[in-house]
Amino acid sequence: MTDDVPHSLRSDALDNRERILDAARALFSTDGLDVPMREIARHAGVGPATLYRRFPTKQALVAEAFADQLTACRAIVDEGSADPDPWRGLCLVIERTCELHARDRGFTQAFLSSFPGAVDAAASREYTVTAVASLAQRAQAAGRLRPDFVLDDLIVILMANQGIHAASATTQVAASRRFAALAIQALEARPGQAPLPPAVRLASAVHASPR
Repeated sequence: MTDDVPHSLRSDALDNRERILDAARALFSTDGLDVPMREIARHAGVGPATLYRRFPTKQALVAEAFADQLTACRAIVDEGSADPDPWRGLCLVIERTCELHARDRGFTQAFLSSFPGAVDAAASREYTVTAVASLAQRAQAAGRLRPDFVLDDLIVILMANQGIHAASATTQVAASRRFAALAIQALEARPGQAPLPPAVRLASAVHASPR
């Protein structure tokens, strides 16, 4: 019986951790990152002390809650970068990244804002934007991506995609796919294309350039 006690405690601690992460993902997805830690604890059915014991800061909770999404985002960029056709690879990145972000409002906030202290989110965003910069440069060299595209345009696309709100997750993803298709058509180089207005440096954008 003595041997069972540590195992039981470990099991309870693991269950608490998973409940906290599930609650955080659900609330971040619907309410964004401003949801109070006490509300996350209440939603998870644990006390605030238990929450803070597992995750001393919201930054730590954000990084852990979105670990899978960060991995998925990196995998999307790697797949697009590996495509021998850079335009096709860039289209894949835009389509799948928009869909990934459409499924989780909180993840978009964490990705765009580099939530203070969420080192994993910041590093993943920098990796993503830098890799897309290289992919965009190749697509421009191939004559498929409009020459006045800059990386801030990608941030604008993600910010606009975040503004899509629908009654169901299925409808939201469908709307995001249509938006991504519209964005891709706007980015494709075409003869006689009117130039874009001057680019604006956004605070959320990683300082990288496709040129």
